[in-house]
Amino acid sequence: MPKVVIYTTMLCPYCHLAKDLLRRKGVAYEEIDVTGHAELRRDMVARAGGRTTVPQIFIGDRHVGGCDDLHALDRSGALDPLLAA
Repeated sequence: MPKVVIYTTMLCPYCHLAKDLLRRKGVAYEEIDVTGHAELRRDMVARAGGRTTVPQIFIGDRHVGGCDDLHALDRSGALDPLLAA
C-alpha cells in the first residue's frame, strides 16, 4: 500500500470526513496538522499545486485533492485500486 498523507487543521469538518473514510477502509495515514504552522502550510500549498484549503490528500506521489475528491474516487471505484497500487 502506498503511503497516504493528509494535511489537516483541528476544526475542519471535511478533514474529519476524509479521515473517517480512510479509517473505514483500514488505511493507515500520516496526518500533518497545519494549524498555526505557517511553514507546514506553505509546504502543503507548494505540494498541492497552489491549493490552500484543507484537507489535501496524497496517496504515494499522487495528489488526490480534498475531501470531495477522495469521496468521488471512492464512489467511482477508483480509490481501492489506487490504495492497493
